[in-house]
Amino acid sequence: MNFKIVFIAFAAALAGFLFGFDTAVISGTVELVKEQFNLSDAGIGWYVSCALVGAISGVVFSGYLSDKYGRKFMLMLSGALFLISALGCTVSGSFTELVLYRLIGGVAFGVASMVSPLYISEISPAHMRGKLVSVYQLAITLGILIAYFSNYWTSLAHERGQDSGFFLAKLLYGEQYWRGMFFNEVFPVILFLGCLLFIPKSPRWLMVKNRIDAARQIIDAYQIEYQQQKTEVKEEKTGFFKLVKGIYRRPMLIAIFLMVFSQICGINAIIYYGPSILNEAGFTLGDALGGQVTIGFVNVVFTFVAIYTIDRWGRKPLLRFGATGVILSLLLISLMFFLGDSYANYVIVGILLYIACYAFSLGPVQFVIASEVFPTNIRGRALTISTLFLWGTNAIVGQTFPMILSELKAPLTFLLFGVICMPAIWIIKKYIPETKGKTLEEIENSWK
Repeated sequence: MNFKIVFIAFAAALAGFLFGFDTAVISGTVELVKEQFNLSDAGIGWYVSCALVGAISGVVFSGYLSDKYGRKFMLMLSGALFLISALGCTVSGSFTELVLYRLIGGVAFGVASMVSPLYISEISPAHMRGKLVSVYQLAITLGILIAYFSNYWTSLAHERGQDSGFFLAKLLYGEQYWRGMFFNEVFPVILFLGCLLFIPKSPRWLMVKNRIDAARQIIDAYQIEYQQQKTEVKEEKTGFFKLVKGIYRRPMLIAIFLMVFSQICGINAIIYYGPSILNEAGFTLGDALGGQVTIGFVNVVFTFVAIYTIDRWGRKPLLRFGATGVILSLLLISLMFFLGDSYANYVIVGILLYIACYAFSLGPVQFVIASEVFPTNIRGRALTISTLFLWGTNAIVGQTFPMILSELKAPLTFLLFGVICMPAIWIIKKYIPETKGKTLEEIENSWK
């Protein structure tokens, strides 16, 4: 095993950890912020989805800037923005300020969601690429889990402020302890920025920039697979319409489909509004936060399943099995809500089954395939477009879910998610190619 490559992938994947942490930390603050600022359902929707609007903004410029200044530069920029967001949310004095800093955090994880898997795919050997890019998704799930632990611990610190073990936290966070939930993100941000100091620039990006000697030094030093000759690599000024037609059309549609499906199946409704959903099932806020820790743990465990199997079984089988499991889980959750309070515990079972199916399939595979299918000379801009669809769909779900939940109630809401997702099984079977074991250059040539 090439441990240098593993470290590089780990360092870049920490962007995913921050993405996951920043995404999930919001769930513990929703009810507290709603009460403090007296927010309506629409206001809560904006509080949650404003970061997603920021993510869309981050994606818009990250493709262009990653092609112009490099993948490493953009990773460092995302780290700086994560730091500003975490500190700003901690000290914000009004709801408007809080939204502003959430927008900045959104820009950060918009950049991270596009650049991190892109960078990892460009430095990974073909036989390990699925595994290493999946480490990015593992980092997201770990970030989500640690955010849940952090939220739960911070709530305990508030409740047990007189206990010696929690006195300092009580002193720091005071009554508005949701601020402490945001502040806890500062520590992994510092780790991420420190690790970035020790990783190289992407050699494939250097090749596109015609910096051949610098690229070759990195390729030789880190034993990176690279098959394309320098005469075959040149930067291409490709507009939007060229990216959605000709030889680029099929990979673009594949990436867009995976990004959209990964969101309309409702994953982030559960991540953002988990405590609210569990409250709907009859759990208290404290029990709901504890339940989300269990959800985060299952998310991490089954992401390891994807890492172990994605380069053995392939991308397509994981997608098919996982999508089927996700749909059946949504229908089960809907049924348990229909049956009433006596089946509340089975709602948790359905959610855990849903998370498990998502974690070993849609979660990691969407990023793996999207980072593989595009040619090097347009990969940054093409990923920008597909990732825009991810965050656009995410923002719509995040904004509308509390209103849909309020109007339709939980049984019909989860039934709606399940029905919407059903056509995906046929699309995966018919249109998604298998890219296991192929170099990026072989995948690129297959479209030609």
